[in-house]
Amino acid sequence: MSLLNHQLELLAPARDADIGIAALHHGADAVYIGAPAFGARASATNTLQDIERLCQEAHRFNSKIFITLNTILRDDELEAARQMAWDVYNAGADVLIVQDMGLLQMDLPPIQLHASTQTDIRTPEKARFMQDVGFSQIVLARELTLPQIKAIHDVLDAERCKLEFFVHGALCVAYSGQCFISHAHTGRSANRGDCSQACRLPYHVTDAQGRFIAHDKHVLSMKDNNQSENLAALVDAGVRSFKIEGRYKDMAYVKNITGHYRVLIDELIEARQYSADPERPPLSRASSGNTTLYFTPNPEQNFNREFTDYFVQGRKEDIGAFDSPKNPGIVLGEVMATGPNWLEVQPYDKDAVLHNGDGLCYYDLQKELVGVAINRAEPSPKKGPQKNIWRLFPKDPIEGFRDLRAGMVINRNRDMDWVRGLEKNSSERRIGAWVEFSETPQGFELKLTDEDGHTTTSALACTKELAKDAVRNDTNLREHLSKFGATAFEVLNLQINLSQPWFVPASSLNALRREAVAALELARSEAYDRPQRAAAVEPPVSYPEDALTYLANVYNQKAHDFYAKHGVKVIEAAYESHEELGEASLMITKHCVRFSMSLCPKQAKGVTGVQGTVKAEPLMLINGSEKLTLRFDCKPCEMHVVGKMKKAVLNQRVKEMTETPMTFYKTRP
Repeated sequence: MSLLNHQLELLAPARDADIGIAALHHGADAVYIGAPAFGARASATNTLQDIERLCQEAHRFNSKIFITLNTILRDDELEAARQMAWDVYNAGADVLIVQDMGLLQMDLPPIQLHASTQTDIRTPEKARFMQDVGFSQIVLARELTLPQIKAIHDVLDAERCKLEFFVHGALCVAYSGQCFISHAHTGRSANRGDCSQACRLPYHVTDAQGRFIAHDKHVLSMKDNNQSENLAALVDAGVRSFKIEGRYKDMAYVKNITGHYRVLIDELIEARQYSADPERPPLSRASSGNTTLYFTPNPEQNFNREFTDYFVQGRKEDIGAFDSPKNPGIVLGEVMATGPNWLEVQPYDKDAVLHNGDGLCYYDLQKELVGVAINRAEPSPKKGPQKNIWRLFPKDPIEGFRDLRAGMVINRNRDMDWVRGLEKNSSERRIGAWVEFSETPQGFELKLTDEDGHTTTSALACTKELAKDAVRNDTNLREHLSKFGATAFEVLNLQINLSQPWFVPASSLNALRREAVAALELARSEAYDRPQRAAAVEPPVSYPEDALTYLANVYNQKAHDFYAKHGVKVIEAAYESHEELGEASLMITKHCVRFSMSLCPKQAKGVTGVQGTVKAEPLMLINGSEKLTLRFDCKPCEMHVVGKMKKAVLNQRVKEMTETPMTFYKTRP
C-alpha cells in the first residue's frame, strides 16, 4: 500500500542487509539500499539473496524496501538495468528510486517509482511533471526553503504523489545531479555513482587581480544536515517522508540516527494525536509496531562536520565546514600538560570518563584538525587540588602532534563506551497484539488480534481437568500465554475466559501459543500489500521546458525519446558523453563563497561607504595545478563552478571506446 497522507515515513539508509535490519528494529518505516548495480553509491551493492532477506524482515512490520537504481545509464546498460528491476521486484522490493528517464520507456515490473534527488526537483512545475509521468514520491532538492517546499506540495495531488526530504547526513554542496567536477577531473562520474569528492578538498581563493581572499580553506565543504528542530515545520509544508543520508555509513550511525528521528517523529505524532485543527490533522507512523531503544540517541556521537539546517529556514552564513572536512567531535576539556609519551586532560564535565581506544582531536595554530588516537587512558598519578585529570597515552609519538600544549581545548570524536554500547542489542521492535484464551466444547482456543486487525485462532483438543490451586493456576496461565519474547509481538491485553479454573499443562500452552503466532505471521505476510506503480497521465504531459542542455543528464536514446515524447524540441547529451569540451558549469550550487566571506553585494546594501563598491565579480579556486572559476548568478542567488574537462579524461575515454565499443546517446541537435 502506498504512503497515506496522514502517515509519516522515516526512511533509513543501509549499506547491507544486516544494517538494514538494524534500521528496521530501530524504528525505520522504510529502508533504501543498493542492488547488485546501477546505484549512486557504486561500492554499496548487495546480492538479490540479501535483498530478499531484508524484504522479508521489513514486511513483517509493514515497512518497505526501496532500491536505488539512480544512476544515468548508457544504451548498452539499459537492458541489464531493466532485468535487475525485475529481479529485485521478484525478491520482494517495494520501490525503485530512479534518475534515468530512459527506464520509463521500458518494460519495468509493476513496482512503485520514486524520483531520485539526482533529478534536481526544485520547482512546482517540475514536481508536477514528475507526478504526471508516474512517480508516486519525489525526493526534493536539499536546498529548498519551507515556502518553496509548500509551493511544490500545493501543486501536487496529495493522494497520488508524496514529498520526501533529506533530514540528516552529509550534504552535497551542488544541487544533486548538477555536479560534473569529478568526471571532468578524474573521469569518475557522480551521476554514475563514483564521485571523487572534489568539494572536500582545500582551496586558495583569489579575486580577479590575483589577491588572496582565503588560503587553504575547504570552501566547498558543507557542514552536515540536521533538521531535528524543523520536523513539525516540514510536515506543515507537506513533507511526509523523512530521509536519512548514509548508504556508506556503519551500523552504529544507522542505529543512532534512526533511533534519534524515531523518537522525534513519535513525539510529533503524539503531540498531534488529538488535533482538531483541519490544517494540522492527526498523524500516524507509516509502518507497524512500537520501537523500544536501550540507549539515548545522540547525533553528536557519530561522525559529523558539525550541523546546519542548510536553507530550510532561509540563507545563513554558517553552513560551511571551511576549516576541515573531518569530524571535530564534542568539546571534552583542556590539555593540562604533556610528557614524553603522554598528555594530561581535564574534562569540563567532572563525571566524564575516558577509555582505551577513545579518539580525541584539536585545532592546531593553522586551524587544521589534528586527530589523537588513545591507546591507554588512566587517572593521572599526580597529587594535588585538581581532580578528574586523565593521563592519556596516544598511539602515535607525542612529538608528532603539532602545537599540542597546555591550555589547548581538546574534543572527543570517538567515545569507545558509546561505540561498545551500540555493538550490543540496542533496541527491539514489537507489534501490539490482543490475546484471548477461551474454553471450547472440545478443549481450548487461543485467539490473537494484532494492531493492524489481523486475527488468527489456534485450537487445543483435550480433556478438561480442574486445577488444585485456582490462584496459582491463573498465574501460570497468564505467564505462559504472555511469553512472546522471541517473536515480533507484544501483549497489549490478555483476556482469559474460563467457566472454571481448568488446568492446562505448560507444554500445551506453549505449543498453542507458538501455533497461533506462526499463523498470525503467515496472515500478516499474505495480507501485505505492495505499493503499485502509478499510471502516467495520458496523453503525455509537456515538460516545463522545450530545450534541455547537458544539465538534464540525458545519456541514452530512450531518455532522449522520453523527453521528445513530452514535447522537448532540443535535447543535448549528458556531460559524460564528452560533447562539452570547452568551459562549462561543472557545479551549480546554492552555496555562495562570496556570501560566506561577507563579499556579497546584497550584504553591502545600505552599508555606508561600502554600498556599490562590492560587485559579484568572478573568483578563482586553486588546488595545486587545479584551477576553477567561480561565477555568481545573483538573481536566483546561485554560484557556478566553471572549468574544462581534462585532456587525460578525454584520452582515457578514447582508449576505452577503442577497447570496448559502446553506444550511448551522443547526437547534438
